[in-house]
This record gives sequence, structure tokens and C-alpha cells, in this order.
Amino acid sequence: MRPFQIPQARTGPRGERGVVLLIALIVLVAMTLAALGMMRSLDTGTIVAGNIGYREAAVASADSGVEAARAWLLANQTTLNADNPSAGYYSTRQDSLDFTGNLTEGGHDGVNWDGTDSSQTTAAFAVGAVDSSGNTVYYLIHRLCRLTGTINATPQTCAFATSMGSGSTQASPDYSSFGLTTTNQVYYRITVRVNGAKNTVAYVQAMVLL
Repeated sequence: MRPFQIPQARTGPRGERGVVLLIALIVLVAMTLAALGMMRSLDTGTIVAGNIGYREAAVASADSGVEAARAWLLANQTTLNADNPSAGYYSTRQDSLDFTGNLTEGGHDGVNWDGTDSSQTTAAFAVGAVDSSGNTVYYLIHRLCRLTGTINATPQTCAFATSMGSGSTQASPDYSSFGLTTTNQVYYRITVRVNGAKNTVAYVQAMVLL
């Protein structure tokens, strides 16, 4: 009968398969990519918020251009039947005008806003820098008429509103004469462009009845 022998435990090093290390590396890479994505998202949000702020500042600065154009109209009411390109004023609607230059890029039916595009026949008036942020304002005025000249000429057509004046029929033999007088007031379209920081560009339009 053979004697019973107790098996001895192995005391040597076991072979490392590296599965845990591989999983740890994959998790580490995933966490790194997630952190980078979060950082980029925060940076993008900051940039977007900054751009919105620049745009709002540019739109707010456009009010000064509208007021400057309105003041010019009031000061030149007797000369509004003809164009005045040096002042950014045109006595017709110019229906085919491309204000932003996006419709017909490279054409000649756009606006020379800042004086750098002499190929354009329509020029704006430069108000200049209006605040400490460096916003530069330009305006363009159009009388909403089809032709130059007086608004009552034939075949002139204008966008206007009729306002009632004063009069009396007290001394007339009947009510067919000496009635109330009326006045036609023409609409003027003011287009303002603001060049702001970070290449921000804003356009604002306003209608004035004069």
C-alpha cells in the first residue's frame, strides 16, 4: 500500500493576463474624452453668450443712427425732392437695392456702407463711432416714392399719410367750398448699419413720417 501524500501549494508567481489594466485604461480614456467635451461645451457657450452681447450692443447703438437721420430730414425738408448721395439720402425707393450684399454678391446693386466699395452706386452716410465699445454707425435714407421730384407730380406714386388741417365754411354760401385743408406726409425709410466688435454687423430699419 502506497503512502498518502499531501499536495503542496504552488508558491511561484502566477502569470498576469492584464485584463484589469486594459479595462482601466479604456475607462481612463473615456473619462478624459468626456472632460474634454465638457470643456469645449463650456467654451462654446461662453463664445455664444459673448456674441449675443456684442450683437445687442450693436443694435442699441443703431438708435443713434436713426436719430441722426431723422435730424437730417428735419433740417433739410425743403430739398427732399432730389437725391443727396453725400448725405446718404435718396428720393426714390430703390426697390432692387441689396442692403446687406447677400443676394447678389459681387454685383453693383448693393450699398457702399463704409466707403470701401466704390463699385456700388448707392453710398451711405457715416455717423462714426458712437460709444466706447467701438461701434461705428452708418445710415441710408430713402423717400418711399417711385420717382424723384415732388410727390404730386404725374405719374409719381409715394407712400404717404393724409393729415387733416384747419379751415372754415362760416363765410361761404354753402358747404362745398372752404372746407378743411389736408396735408400729405410722405414716409421715409431709414436703414442703419452698425459695425461692432468681433466683426459684429447689425442692421436696423425705421419708418419716419414727414
